[in-house]
Amino acid sequence: MYAVILSGGSGTRLWPLSREAYPKQFLALNSEASLLEETLQRARSVPECQGVMAITNEAHRFIVAAHLQNHEQQLDRGTEIILEPVGRNTAPAIALAAMQVCQNDPDGIMLVLPSDHVIRETEAFVEAAETGVKAAAAGKLVTFGVVPHTAHTGYGYIRGDEKSASEGDWFPVREFVEKPDQATAERYLSDGHYYWNSGMFMFRADRYLEVLEQHRPDILEACRSAWDARSEDLDFVRINEAAFRVCPEDSIDYAVMEKTTDAVVIPLDAGWSDVGSWDALWELHDQNEDGNVLRGDVITEDVTGSYLHSEGRLVAAIGVDNHVIVETDDVVLVADRSRVQDVKKLVSRLKAEGREEYRLHRKVHRPWGSYEGIARSDRFQVKRITVNPGAHLSLQKHHHRSEHWVVVKGTAIVTRNGEEVMLTEDQSTYIPLGVTHRLSNPGVIPLEVIEVQTGSYLGEDDIVRFEDQYNRV
Repeated sequence: MYAVILSGGSGTRLWPLSREAYPKQFLALNSEASLLEETLQRARSVPECQGVMAITNEAHRFIVAAHLQNHEQQLDRGTEIILEPVGRNTAPAIALAAMQVCQNDPDGIMLVLPSDHVIRETEAFVEAAETGVKAAAAGKLVTFGVVPHTAHTGYGYIRGDEKSASEGDWFPVREFVEKPDQATAERYLSDGHYYWNSGMFMFRADRYLEVLEQHRPDILEACRSAWDARSEDLDFVRINEAAFRVCPEDSIDYAVMEKTTDAVVIPLDAGWSDVGSWDALWELHDQNEDGNVLRGDVITEDVTGSYLHSEGRLVAAIGVDNHVIVETDDVVLVADRSRVQDVKKLVSRLKAEGREEYRLHRKVHRPWGSYEGIARSDRFQVKRITVNPGAHLSLQKHHHRSEHWVVVKGTAIVTRNGEEVMLTEDQSTYIPLGVTHRLSNPGVIPLEVIEVQTGSYLGEDDIVRFEDQYNRV
């Protein structure tokens, strides 16, 4: 069995913690590990698991690699990362992964997992996955249906046909149904044969491609063309963009699972959550005696049923009921818990107005480390730059700004017009406008530099790259 982790979501409903450039799968919302790392750990917990691959996009490729490597270093096992040039929903993405699995193992079984879910009871998940291996080996296309404990209207449902089941551990799927209204959800809950659609699947890779060819040959043809024209880029498998752009967009539910007669559902009762909203995050964590979830530096007085989260500054609340209050270093969100699904409307407004808060945190991750904005005005800005041990920024120059660097931690090698100089703590240098330069960390601890930029234009697109170990343009 091979685990396939889908890691291309943007997570806008958990803004401002989750943002387009660093969405929720990379955040530690349930434990000290990110949701992506937790997903990887669960997959590795299944005894039959022989390998892991992730599917992501161009923008997130280095972040995904860093999270997977952080976990895999402990296991001495590798992962494969497939890059989708454009998003085409889950049916094409899984087809690409199936082609990779078939190449590695013609009889391989795929366990398809979203990267941003929480499952509290790993043992129950492993038990369901082992049942799924048996069903997939028999040619079935498995979906895992979450046993509902409430009449939830935010999920699609799967109806299992237990009466005609030939096996005791999985049931034929009678129908997939869309998100219901409250009365319908209550009927589903009392019926006992309906499950929440978890978005997790298992099947033989060759079987998935066979069924996709039966029902959506246009998707399969486009995916095969894009796969055949793939290329290697560092540790990534890069799918051909021109061929993949013509691929129709469709989900695995619509393209395959709702059409095949071999779909089966395996009940899963394992403390599952898709962490799809602030209200879901409130439900996920243990509440105190007032029904509150308090994260970070928070104090309350006469507050009930609320989620309060501080990333740094003290958050103080008085007389608030059923609210979500989230503080980051550049945004404060205040919302009624009954309205948290509307957070995505705020994100859409920010995007339409050209504001960067919808996309970027103040701390921006790069393959070599990160940078964080400290202060900014019309003609200057100050950043804190962190360079990982052994990492290098690209060899570059700027047309509109000069830079002053002060080393505050570690050791730096600075290249200026082909000349190298080593700087240690409390030493500084100046990079004039138009000078070709590079910053490197030759040490074994992170390098921290305070950068002061001055000039007429301070945008991140004022970079001309000459050399880059990460193959960025």
